Amino acid sequence: MGEILTRDALAERVSADRASGLSVAFANGCFDLLHVGHVRYLESAAAEGDRLIVAINDDESVRRLKGESRPILAAEHRAELVAALRCVDYVVVFPEPTVGPLLEALKPDVHCKGTDYSVETVPEREVVRAYGGRIAIVGDPKDHSTRDLLSRIGKTT
Repeated sequence: MGEILTRDALAERVSADRASGLSVAFANGCFDLLHVGHVRYLESAAAEGDRLIVAINDDESVRRLKGESRPILAAEHRAELVAALRCVDYVVVFPEPTVGPLLEALKPDVHCKGTDYSVETVPEREVVRAYGGRIAIVGDPKDHSTRDLLSRIGKTT
């Protein structure tokens, strides 16, 4: 099971992993209702490095991104669910609009984004390039979404 860490504790852990010669992959998202698309994305991201960090948007940033009815699950619950996946090593919750500040602080070897992006459209691409990191587009085609899942649930109640 992965560990849910503060930003400072995560930085220490990443530093120790690097000192041991391990590479670090980084993925992020809201993960509001965990579904198969999330699992495939994170499993693919984990294959890009020896350790996988998953950064999860805090509740307020999810509201800004997805609307007032979201998130469905609180950040601490989303973090616990993601940490329970065997491919995840570390989970951190972040409040910023993008993961740019976390990327600058941790400098993961690989920043992984889902197939709804291309390397050219990743919002943090310049941050990653500035410290010499790599961007990987991972996961299966974006055929799954929390929005669609919520719509289907709404139709069955």
